Amino acid sequence: MNAAGCMSRPPPLGLCLAGPTASGKTAVALALARELPLEVISVDSALVYRGMDIGTAKPTAAERAAVPHHLIDLVDPGESYSAARFVADATRLAAEVRARGRLPLLAGGTMLYFRALREGLDAMPPADPALRAALDARAAAEGWPALHAELARVDPGTAARLAPHDRQRVQRALEVWQLTGRPMSQWQRGAAAEAPGEAWPLVALEPSSRDWLHARIAARFDAMLGAGFVDEVRALRARGDLHPGLPSMRCVGYRQVWAALDAVLVSAVATPQAWVAMRDAAIAATRQLAKRQLTWLRSMPGREVVACDAPDARAQALARLRRLAGA
Repeated sequence: MNAAGCMSRPPPLGLCLAGPTASGKTAVALALARELPLEVISVDSALVYRGMDIGTAKPTAAERAAVPHHLIDLVDPGESYSAARFVADATRLAAEVRARGRLPLLAGGTMLYFRALREGLDAMPPADPALRAALDARAAAEGWPALHAELARVDPGTAARLAPHDRQRVQRALEVWQLTGRPMSQWQRGAAAEAPGEAWPLVALEPSSRDWLHARIAARFDAMLGAGFVDEVRALRARGDLHPGLPSMRCVGYRQVWAALDAVLVSAVATPQAWVAMRDAAIAATRQLAKRQLTWLRSMPGREVVACDAPDARAQALARLRRLAGA
């Protein structure tokens, strides 16, 4: 009991720091690590892949040496990684970090993973290979945007969070609908009733100015190009076992660079216009990703919002995280 006679709330299992791409999550996490003993658990579906460093804005070697990071370089780009596996891995790692007397800070921008952790995952039906093959055949004939439009008719909530070309998730949502007659959004709402959301308090970095975020996205992508991003994708292509349909190669940026390299092979000429078009396409896709991330964030209950484009954004975020940690 506390002084007011009320039962005190148990300490959180871990703190969550979420935000769209380029919103400043890494800087806040590193600043908090200078004040509190913590370890970072990445909440990012791209950082799990080995060999994909530049285009994922993976923490540098120096940053990872200064602060322990987890769920980075976990799987090969030829493999897949799921929200269910993330929940199992993150829950286990958070318990191990707490056992060391440190604070688990779950930071990233894959909102599906945050939602699965904080609101739960229902026992949805397993994959149906025959149905997936049929959906793939339809997509080959009609295009994934047509299947996304169908999903919008039967499950508008899920469709609003997915890009029309997000093959993996559009396919899964249609698969669940066709197998069960229930939209995926209803399955996820059912899980939320049992989930320990308060055990994973969330601070959300959300810009008040779209232009501010767009400028940061463009600057970051230009920095990636300057750091050798195109060569990184060339090296992945040279393996010979990867293709654009894999979840890893559908990541924003990688998909656009891969397509540009395909065009160069066809024309045998790398024109400046082709690279400008690739840059523009990648930046536009990243803006769309950020928009979807914000849509996900705004649907999450109990989040504490910090305007990441405010002059004192980092100080605000640190104050919120310290308070939630009980520091």
